[in-house]
Amino acid sequence: MCLTLRCCFPCRSCRKEDIPGRPGSRTRLSSTTMPAETVTDGLRLINILPDGRWFTFGRVPRAQAGVQNPSMTDGQSSPGHETPQIATLTFEQRLEAQLFYEAGELLIEREERLFGEINEKETLTHHEEEVNKLAADHQALKELVLQNLSLSLGEVNLEALTSAVKAVNQEEDQDQRWTQRSRTPPDWRPGEWRKLHNSTLRSLVKERLENPMTPLDDQGNMSAIQADICSMGRQLKEDLLSVVDVVKGCYPPEWNISHFYASLYHQAFSARLRTIADYGLGDKDCTVLLRWVNEFYPQLLQKPELASEIDVEALGKLLPNDLLKNLEEQYLTKQQEDLTMYIKRILEDEEQKWNKGEAPTRRDGCFVSPVACDIIQVINGTVKSAEIVVGDLHKAQSITCQLRDLMQRYNVFQKDVMRQNKPNSRPIIKAHLDSVEQFRDVLNNNKQLFTEDVRGSLSHVLTDMKQSAHSYLLKPVHDVLKPQYRMLGTNKWLDKAVFEKLLDSIENQIQDLCGSSEASHQKLIGQLHQEVAQEYVKRLLKQNVKLKDKDQQLKAYGVVKNNAESLHHLFAKMGSEKDWCTEILTKIAEVLKLQDLPAIQMQIASLGSAYPDLSEKHVSALLKLKTNLTRADRKNVKETLLDILGETGSSDSPRPFFSGVQVK
Repeated sequence: MCLTLRCCFPCRSCRKEDIPGRPGSRTRLSSTTMPAETVTDGLRLINILPDGRWFTFGRVPRAQAGVQNPSMTDGQSSPGHETPQIATLTFEQRLEAQLFYEAGELLIEREERLFGEINEKETLTHHEEEVNKLAADHQALKELVLQNLSLSLGEVNLEALTSAVKAVNQEEDQDQRWTQRSRTPPDWRPGEWRKLHNSTLRSLVKERLENPMTPLDDQGNMSAIQADICSMGRQLKEDLLSVVDVVKGCYPPEWNISHFYASLYHQAFSARLRTIADYGLGDKDCTVLLRWVNEFYPQLLQKPELASEIDVEALGKLLPNDLLKNLEEQYLTKQQEDLTMYIKRILEDEEQKWNKGEAPTRRDGCFVSPVACDIIQVINGTVKSAEIVVGDLHKAQSITCQLRDLMQRYNVFQKDVMRQNKPNSRPIIKAHLDSVEQFRDVLNNNKQLFTEDVRGSLSHVLTDMKQSAHSYLLKPVHDVLKPQYRMLGTNKWLDKAVFEKLLDSIENQIQDLCGSSEASHQKLIGQLHQEVAQEYVKRLLKQNVKLKDKDQQLKAYGVVKNNAESLHHLFAKMGSEKDWCTEILTKIAEVLKLQDLPAIQMQIASLGSAYPDLSEKHVSALLKLKTNLTRADRKNVKETLLDILGETGSSDSPRPFFSGVQVK
């Protein structure tokens, strides 16, 4: 043994059994040794023993909690770090120095010696004093270990916490050894220190959430409930980050301590929120609680520092489904009521402006209305916020279930504007056309805002609004064009000047249709293009002109073809995109020109395939223009049409045209 006596460092000349404090050593420390005085030189704690010798037993822990002790790695000393020489310390000195693991080693040595020497037949009478002393020391160690565990968060002593965790593991190992023995264990076995560790941390977490250490600096307009929830959430965030940054290093990896703490906070936070929710919440408090459940808390757990340490799926939801359902229904009902109220106010403002005779604002020469923009913003913001708050898009979409009735009210208002036909009615309708287009764009491009039922019903309302607006704006145009319409399909019609006069009148009237947005104006002009073409075909099918021979039919072919091209040129110049109207007139012209029955059948088949709303009446009226066709010929052609329509299986046309052409 070295000459440095009890506080020596082991050297090669020492035998294992001669080293104090080592298992198997013949030298035991007296439990009556006076405790050492502890001082610090700023780097190490130094025990000055009664005889004047000094002993270094460790470094001073970092002052700030949250600073990782560089000498510790997952609760273990890093290679090259000075191992404290504690062999000379008594049990009491080890407790004072917070060397809990090392203190536990002494107790286990005493336990093994004492209970190993006692035979089952021998009573404990002769050893009662020693057993009681060991039990008292064991209780003292347990209390100090649990006390240090209860200080794990905040100003934590990393070395003391590490030693406490090792002491817990050590006691669990000793419990396990006793289960494998046939002898009667001491009264304190099994100690189940792991369970005590868990319950201590559970109490610690509960206390920190019930009494947050970092209350909100500025509660602003928060209610007491909102402030309470936010304070708990803030404490939870800070503590979990502290666990990952600091406390985790004091534990062995297999403890998975970060997830364990997360589960404790999850349970405690859940219990507190349930208690709050059971009292009944106002709408704002309900919203804040749901945001913590579905937004803030999940975001917190997904922080990079925590995501790799916590099994979020295993934690589950903060609140049970039945409680969540009630809170979500309360929230969604309130959001639906607010959305309805906002849209009603927007529509009421528009109605008041019209009643006052105000014309809509003009921007870049176009009449504009804020209705669509305002309503769309409210819908978009409300549904997106609701999706975050309740964590479910389908539930958030339910907010829009009242939109059909609200849009129908908008439609009724528009019809009232057209019916009364005030001086400001036409500008308002032109502005509404743009609103309808904006709503249509939202339905097509932001489908996630609505359920399929709501989208379908809104689409029908918008279609009705657009068609009625078009009819209102185009009616004065058709009224002016009626004299020219009457000349179509007559003998005078074959004169080029008749149609040119119609084109001139159309071009003049189109100027009065300006004032809506470019996209809306383009569709309005396209509608006029289609209606003029339909009126042209309707007048032609009235059979006011009889084409008796090939020459007359060829002349009519040329007139219709030239008219179609002239009409297309005019409307294309004005912005119409309905080129297919020209195709229909051209195909009709081809029927007038053809003399061979099979060729006529093919042309009618082509027309029926492209436009399934073509009927037998339309074909019959067209063929009657060619008086050289027999009734049998007309019947054969109509049968060809029926065969084609039978193959398509539907008379619905993606581009309805002939359904707008009335034939007697």
